[in-house]
Amino acid sequence: MDSMQQLRDAAEKLALILAQGGMQKATARVMTALLYTEQETMTAADLCEQLSISSGAASTALKQLIQNGLIERVPAPGSRREHFRFVTGAWATLMSQQNTMYAVMRAAAQDGLDAARAESVTADRLHEMQDFYRYMEREVLPLIDKWRQQYKVNTPK
Repeated sequence: MDSMQQLRDAAEKLALILAQGGMQKATARVMTALLYTEQETMTAADLCEQLSISSGAASTALKQLIQNGLIERVPAPGSRREHFRFVTGAWATLMSQQNTMYAVMRAAAQDGLDAARAESVTADRLHEMQDFYRYMEREVLPLIDKWRQQYKVNTPK
């Protein structure tokens, strides 16, 4: 198997993992295609051809990935088509977005606590849930910031 096919297979494997984690399948495939490409940038047409997806699916995926800060449009002198590339620091961005979920889960635990008897097994479980997400919320952002600082220092210019 040649290295290009190995890269495509690895991209598809990661896309499957991301889709199992809740990302739309086409969005996951577009994201991993941009991550694993040997090209600096790709166009929507490149993605459609490589992934055998419709232009509508590619467009929707690209919009979502741009909104989430994982990819960006880049100028391509001499080309009429929009070009896209994976953003440096995308993983930290993706992980930072999980903090919204931490707050949502904490709030869901509070809703349950508001409804549960104070001294009950239910309340005990919900307190643990709330404490866990509060802890994650407090600890993850500084960890991501620390990684960003370290990565910036160690990244060649």
